[in-house]
Amino acid sequence: MKKRYIFSFLVAGATLMASCSKNFEEINTQPDKTNGNLINPNFFMSQVQMTFSQTGYDQLLFQSMWTQSLASTFSYYSNGDKYVYGGGGTGYFNRTWNRGYSALTLVDEMKTLIKDKPEYANLDACGTILRAMFIQRITDLYGDVPYSQEGQAKNGIFEPVFDSQKDIYTAILTQLEQATAALDASKGTPTSDLFYGGNIVQWKRLGYSLMLKAAMRLTKVDAATARTYAEKAFIGGTMASIADNAKVMTDAAGNTSSNSDALLVPDDFREVRWGKTLIDFMQSSNDPRIFAIAEITAANGRRANENRTLAGNNTAALQVGMPNGYTTSTIATATGYPGATPAADAEDAAAPLGKYSRPRLSVYPDRISANFIYSYGESELLLAEAASRGWATGVAATHYANALAADMATLSQYNTTGAATVSPAAIATYVAAHPLIATTALQQINMEYYVVTSTTFNFNETFANWRRSGFPVLTPVTFQGQFITGQVPRRMPYPTTLLQTNGPNYSAAVQRQGTDNFATRVYWDKQ
Repeated sequence: MKKRYIFSFLVAGATLMASCSKNFEEINTQPDKTNGNLINPNFFMSQVQMTFSQTGYDQLLFQSMWTQSLASTFSYYSNGDKYVYGGGGTGYFNRTWNRGYSALTLVDEMKTLIKDKPEYANLDACGTILRAMFIQRITDLYGDVPYSQEGQAKNGIFEPVFDSQKDIYTAILTQLEQATAALDASKGTPTSDLFYGGNIVQWKRLGYSLMLKAAMRLTKVDAATARTYAEKAFIGGTMASIADNAKVMTDAAGNTSSNSDALLVPDDFREVRWGKTLIDFMQSSNDPRIFAIAEITAANGRRANENRTLAGNNTAALQVGMPNGYTTSTIATATGYPGATPAADAEDAAAPLGKYSRPRLSVYPDRISANFIYSYGESELLLAEAASRGWATGVAATHYANALAADMATLSQYNTTGAATVSPAAIATYVAAHPLIATTALQQINMEYYVVTSTTFNFNETFANWRRSGFPVLTPVTFQGQFITGQVPRRMPYPTTLLQTNGPNYSAAVQRQGTDNFATRVYWDKQ
C-alpha cells in the first residue's frame, strides 16, 4: 500500500498567518483521511462473524471438560478436567469475555456508520441479531454483565454498569423480535455475510431460532415468558434445514480455525481425548457418528501417538472415551482401562492414552473447517422440548426425528473432505430405531443436544444447556486442591482485571448476583 505524506511549511509573517487562519480547517484537513463516508459498513460483518466464531482455547480448556465431552490426564487441562488450576487457569477467565466484547464493539461500529441510512436497514437489523447472539454467550457464562452501556467509550462511558441477566434476556428477546420482523428481502442485503451470503430469508430464520434458544434458556425461572417467545419463534419460522446452520468456514488466508490450531499444538494433540460420558452414551445407542468423530492411534508407541500427520483407526467398535479425573500416572487404575500401546522399538516409549479415542485427525484438526455457532438440529431439539412441555410449537416427535437426521448430516459440513459424512442410509436406520418416547422425552432431547453441541465443538452451548436441563447427569470429579468441590462448576468467574478497570460496577454485580466463583449460579440457572 502506498503511503502519502503531506509536509507543511510554516512561513513567518503576521499577514500570511492571518490570511491562512481564515481557511485553516479546509487547508489542514488530510484529503485521504479515513472517515465514515469512506468505509463500506458491510465489511464489518465478515470480521464480526469470524471474530466471534473463533473459540479455540476460549472453551477448550474449561467448558469442554466440565461437561465431560472431552477429558485429559495432563496438568494444563486440570482446569477443566479436575477443577484444579493449571497452566495459568485464571488467565483464561477473560477469553470468552474479551472475544464476545471484541465482536460486539465491531457490531457497534458498524451500526454507528449506518445510523439514519435507510439503504442499510437490513444490515442494521442483522447487526441487532448478532448483538443478541453475542451477549447471550457472554451472559450465559458469567451472569450479570455490561450491555446497556456496552461500547460507549466514545461517549465517555469507560466503566459501564453491569446489567442483570434478567434484564439482558428481556432485551435479547425484545430486540430479536423487532429486528427479525424488520428484515425485508425487497431491500438491500448484506454483501459481506459469512453465514448466508446476504440471504434475508435465512437471516429471518436465524433471528427466530435465536429467539427460541433465548426463550428456552428461561424454562427453570420463567416458564411463562419461555413459552410465549418459543411459540412466537415457531410461528415466525425457525431454521428449515442444515443449509440454515449458522457457521463460519475458515480459510488459509490468515483465518484458520482456532479450534484446529489449538488441537494441533503438539502438547494438546497428545493430551486431549473424547470423554467417557460422551462416547459411552454414543456407543450405547449405536450412534453412527462415532466413526466420523473419533479415532485411536493406528500404530504402537508414543511417537505414533503424537504424530499429527498419521491418521488413526476410526473403527466405531474400537472407540473408548476416557474418564475425567485421572493423571497420566493413575489412568491405568481407571475402570475399563483399555491399556497402553506398547513402544514401537527400543528408542520409543509406551503411550498410556493410545487406546483412548481422540478427535479424528481428518476432521477436527483441519485448519480449513467450520466454526459452528448454532445449528438447525439444535433449533429442532428446542422445538421438540417446547412441544413436549405442551406448548404450541408443533409435534415433538417430528422435531426430534428431524434433529437426529440433521445433527448427523451436519457433520458433513465440517470440512470439504467429506471425512465426517454419515451415509443417508445409516441416518435413516438410526432415526427409525430411536423414536421419541413421551416418558423420557426431556432426557432424549437433551442428551442429543449434548451430542450435537459436543461433536460440533460448540462447548459453550454444551455447558449452558447442561446447566439448564440437567442432562447429561454428571458425577463431579474429586481431586486434591480443587477450586470447587462436590459439584461441577456452574459459571465462569469474571476476568480478574475488572477489579482495577471497573471496580465499583463489578462489586455491585457481585453483591447482587453472589460470590464471584465457580459455584454461584446465573439467573436462569437458579434451582
